[in-house]
Amino acid sequence: MAKNREKNPQKGRLQLLRFRTTILILVILIVGFGAVAVRLFYLQLIQGPELQELAVDQQLVDTKLTAKRGTIYDCNGKILAQSASVWQVVIAPAYIETDEQREYIAKNLSKILDLDYDNVLEKVKQDSYYVIVKRKIESDEREKILKFSEKLSDKYTKLSNVITLFDDYKRYYPYNKLASSVIGFTGMDDQGLEGVEYKYDDYLTGTPGRIITARNANQTDMPFQYEQNVDAKDGDSIKLTIDETIQSIAEKYMEQGVIDNDVKNRGVCIIMDVNTAAIKAMVTTDGYDLNSPYELSEDTLNDIAQLPKKKRAEAESAALGKKWRNKAIADTYYPGSVFKMCTASMGLNEGTISDNSTFYCAGSVTIYDHTISCHDTDGHGTQTLFQAITNSCNPAFIAIGDSLGPERFYKYYQAFGFSEPTGIDLPGESDDLFFNEDGSMSETDLAVASFGQNFSITPIQMVTACAAVANGGKVLQPYVVSSITDADGNVVRTTDSMVKRQVISTEVSRQMCDYLERNTAAGGMNNGYIAGYRVGGKTGTSEKLTDSEGSEDYIASFCGFAPADKPQVACLVFFDTPKGDFYYGSQVSAPVFVNIMSEVLPYLEVQAEYSEDEKQYVDTIAGSYVGLTTDKAKEQAESDGFTVTVKGEGKKVVSQIPSAASKIPTGGNVVLYTDEASKKEKVTVPSLVGYSVSTVNSIASSYGLNVSISGVSSSASSVSTSQSIAEGEQVDEGTVISVEFGGSTVVHD
Repeated sequence: MAKNREKNPQKGRLQLLRFRTTILILVILIVGFGAVAVRLFYLQLIQGPELQELAVDQQLVDTKLTAKRGTIYDCNGKILAQSASVWQVVIAPAYIETDEQREYIAKNLSKILDLDYDNVLEKVKQDSYYVIVKRKIESDEREKILKFSEKLSDKYTKLSNVITLFDDYKRYYPYNKLASSVIGFTGMDDQGLEGVEYKYDDYLTGTPGRIITARNANQTDMPFQYEQNVDAKDGDSIKLTIDETIQSIAEKYMEQGVIDNDVKNRGVCIIMDVNTAAIKAMVTTDGYDLNSPYELSEDTLNDIAQLPKKKRAEAESAALGKKWRNKAIADTYYPGSVFKMCTASMGLNEGTISDNSTFYCAGSVTIYDHTISCHDTDGHGTQTLFQAITNSCNPAFIAIGDSLGPERFYKYYQAFGFSEPTGIDLPGESDDLFFNEDGSMSETDLAVASFGQNFSITPIQMVTACAAVANGGKVLQPYVVSSITDADGNVVRTTDSMVKRQVISTEVSRQMCDYLERNTAAGGMNNGYIAGYRVGGKTGTSEKLTDSEGSEDYIASFCGFAPADKPQVACLVFFDTPKGDFYYGSQVSAPVFVNIMSEVLPYLEVQAEYSEDEKQYVDTIAGSYVGLTTDKAKEQAESDGFTVTVKGEGKKVVSQIPSAASKIPTGGNVVLYTDEASKKEKVTVPSLVGYSVSTVNSIASSYGLNVSISGVSSSASSVSTSQSIAEGEQVDEGTVISVEFGGSTVVHD
């Protein structure tokens, strides 16, 4: 019994040990399998999608297919920007087995594509299936690549699929510089970088396609084949409000204006439909070729080359930024006297002035210790509202501003749209710079603001306000894109005219149109007068901050609309820092406005209606008389209303001056040449500047020359201001010389 009792404790210890061992094994099993289960759970459910994606990435090659970018059209369907088919050269280096093959391929590709051999060889050595060698190759390079690919396949049978050509697209701009600041351009990856290309990039870009191909770890074909193609979706196309013809007219005369007036800081022209605010033309001079936007002029490059190396990249970037900058919406300026059309409209709408109001001008106004001068320092004396507008009298407009007071003035300033960006659908629009953010003004601030000084606005804000003055008082939202269509021709979006607010009454608008029309007629070409058309407008000359040398710079501008009785288009012309013989808006900008609108209005089919006084200055078209007998040609030319001079001894007309279809004054001289010897006779051009119309006609007639007259109004004592062919030039008898006329005195503004 005692022995049994002695054994029981030992047995108990063994049982306890077994129990503990069992528990330990169970714990190990539970923990071990639990960890495995947890790990499997984590890998399968938590990390599973990620691992699956990695596996797919290793097994599949996803090749991007470029989508064709949408086309940009003008309002009449002319193509302004389009994407043409080009190709990208792609190689699959993983197929290439030897260094000999790599060097052979690199040598030929670098030669065909005009690339650096070492760079191409580096790409050929990559362990990859898809390597782009060159993008956007043209058809001639494509043909060479195809021939080389065939040659490579014949030489190395296994390399038949090493070189592939994928469809790609390259952006082309058929009109080069036309409307460059509006259209903008794209980068190497077809992303929009400026203008409409940038603003509407999401519409134009489209959706890229894909080629998904199964590959092994070495990036070569797997035993099974798997390939899926997802077609690219072409981008939407855009139709602009810009009219290529109007844009070309504006650019032509603006570029000439820059040359004639030695303009140092570019010029701007905006032509807007006053009833919809659609932009028909927007010009920033010194534009750039959209097909090569990164090219700088030789002068600019030479200037940059003179800088220290560290500063050249920054200078080049600044030069490009300035070239691309759309001055019409991105730069602010003092509007000057063109703003007076807004100040007068404010006073008439509030009833603080009327047609019967009079204003006294002594030549200057003193506010506290600040003297503000009129351009006529002798003073205009007592004048009516219309006379104040025609005289562009600062003291009169200071009185109008004072009658409004600062609060009402700023209320209208806001209502005309000057206190905020217009919202035009182009990138980079600037805001205004007023005296104080809350619109508060001192008495002096109000005085100078009344005639457009010491606050800054953008050109697009000014022409939008001018349109409101002309269209019945409605401030509209300007825009450059009229509609967007997808690749199937479905309309995705259209732009409707949007009225923001009514700023002045219809009656005040009509009254201002009458004032501004009479203003142009009173000043001739210097105030925007165009024979046969009813034009309203106002000149402006605003001072800029003096430069480091203390010299004064100016902005010369003209803002107007036509026809004044039923306005269709408004036009702002402005030149920043003219350094020629003149700087007044009446001398610099108004003649350019006249030239532009003289072509734009007939193009828009605005019917010319000439007064009796104007009819004597209207040009007609010369007929074709070449090939006719001398008697027949003379008879026909005289029946067309011309005087005739016959030169030579021949019996038939061999040439004529002016040529057929040329514009020539009614009653002008047509010279008919009947042999080659007679054509050698020349006439020396006399001076035709500084004379009345009758004197100019008399001088030209005595020399056997014709003059085409512009800028003469029935109410102006007109004096010739310029001639198209310089004094002293040798020309054929009968040559037509264009002579421009302005008021007898310069209209200051």
